[in-house]
Amino acid sequence: MPPLRSLNLTVNFIKERKQVIAYAPALDISTVGKSEEQAKQRFDELVQIFMDDISERHVMDEVLTELGWTKTKMSAQKPSQWIPPVVTSIDLQVPIAA
Repeated sequence: MPPLRSLNLTVNFIKERKQVIAYAPALDISTVGKSEEQAKQRFDELVQIFMDDISERHVMDEVLTELGWTKTKMSAQKPSQWIPPVVTSIDLQVPIAA
């Protein structure tokens, strides 16, 4: 399978002390930077490394399926492509013991 050209992913940026964590639930990968811009840049690089790795090892179908992705059907006009799972975020108030 040829490498993916572009992806639309939900990426959460979490400020933690003096760092920013970039996390994508659809790929279950994360990285960190000193700023949101640096975290985004590192995240872009990480996605490329991740996709190259699973493609080179011929496990893309297995890995993406395990992560909840679905593959569209191939037609004569259009090759199949991977669709990431829908990720939603909500704020919850969770009771905890005092």
